[in-house]
Amino acid sequence: MPPLKQIIRSQIIQSAICWILAGYIRLIWLTSRWRVMGAHVPAEYWDGRKPFILAFWHGRLMMMPYCWRRGMKMNMLISRHRDGGLIAGVIRHFGLGAVRGSSAKPGKNDKSGGGALRAIIRLLSCGEYAGITPDGPRGPAMRVGGGVLAMARLSGAPIIPVTFAASPRIHVNSWDRFLVPLPFGRGVFIWGNPLTVPRDADDGVLDQARQMLENDLIRITREADDLCGHGWV
Repeated sequence: MPPLKQIIRSQIIQSAICWILAGYIRLIWLTSRWRVMGAHVPAEYWDGRKPFILAFWHGRLMMMPYCWRRGMKMNMLISRHRDGGLIAGVIRHFGLGAVRGSSAKPGKNDKSGGGALRAIIRLLSCGEYAGITPDGPRGPAMRVGGGVLAMARLSGAPIIPVTFAASPRIHVNSWDRFLVPLPFGRGVFIWGNPLTVPRDADDGVLDQARQMLENDLIRITREADDLCGHGWV
């Protein structure tokens, strides 16, 4: 009999896991009451067919397919790690694409970073949208890395943060305290403020933009948790 790791890595098993996870996400959406705050922010860009970069914390990834307007092509930047393969497989069930690679800048210990970044920038230039977890794939949690800023600076596309919270819920014992909503509850999506990074931004401007994005993501995540009756995680 093949070892357990080999069974889990098989394409058939991976596909089945992705199907089950996508089904659970649909179950949560259908059995819960949802509200959206700040919906006018992305709507302005969707209506005008203007690309932007969607940014959200890794731990708030699960329900993100439902923050997105159908018919708008979006590609998530997802790591080449095995977990990244599962995420890519799940979001395909919701019509979302994936670019596999790192959000690291070229030369930052990940040879796939430059290629993935260039691929995302090409898609943005073609009028598509991009998504990224600025604290992923390894953390530290809720700290914005430089990859999303490089993507915004080189593409000219603004970054728009979004988050969600839900109740009842559990948190996985992982580095990002991954949030898993439970059925028959309530939830909220909150959109933050667009952030544009100038093409000629120096290190000081980039650091300021990084702090602004991080602060806004923390702010809306706190607000979402409060609205669902949960303290800050």
